[in-house]
Amino acid sequence: MGCILKGGGGLHARVAVGAVLLAAGSGSRMGTRPKSLLELGGVPLIRRQLIALSGAGVDEVVVVLGHHAELIEPVVQNFPVTIVHNPNPDEGLVSSQRIGLAALGGKLDAVVIALADQPMMQSQDIVALIGAWKKRPEGTSVVYPEVGGERGNPVVIGADVREQVLAGAVNVGCRQWQAAHPEAVAPFVTDNRRYRVDVDTPEDLERFERETGHVLRWPAGFAA
Repeated sequence: MGCILKGGGGLHARVAVGAVLLAAGSGSRMGTRPKSLLELGGVPLIRRQLIALSGAGVDEVVVVLGHHAELIEPVVQNFPVTIVHNPNPDEGLVSSQRIGLAALGGKLDAVVIALADQPMMQSQDIVALIGAWKKRPEGTSVVYPEVGGERGNPVVIGADVREQVLAGAVNVGCRQWQAAHPEAVAPFVTDNRRYRVDVDTPEDLERFERETGHVLRWPAGFAA
């Protein structure tokens, strides 16, 4: 597009942004069911997240699957994304992060690391977070949303963080990098609670309905 944006280091060409969407978990606290296939308004959460990322203008998306891959892949394969599989998803989030970061193309300035179980995430939320990263303080490489003093998701990391994570030990992911480089991490302070809403347990589903008035439903065949 050729526009010039002011970011943490001065003026630079349009920022190229990729995304890693994590959907490899077993959903053990949900009765070993794929949380990303929960439906809001008849649309699976993982599709809603892909729509939000696309609407935000993200240039490239990698979806990391593991458990339930055979169920999730048909739901996302018609999107212009790269699908990769974590052969050992029980090794945790770090292993999925690293597989996703490695699968992205090389010419990216920043990467959004997103979760597939955030029901309320919309494109304008991703746009606002990327905007905060573009306007980050000098020397900052990671920006995360902070709501009411609590961390939220997604998180945006710079290309330097991606390179350092991939060059590091296998147990080093983005959270570990942040712990080692607190001076390079900045919050995007906001009152937008959508960054804090995710679902991990049946109680979360009940709370979500109570607080939002919306109902998350399992697709046919997954009901308890």
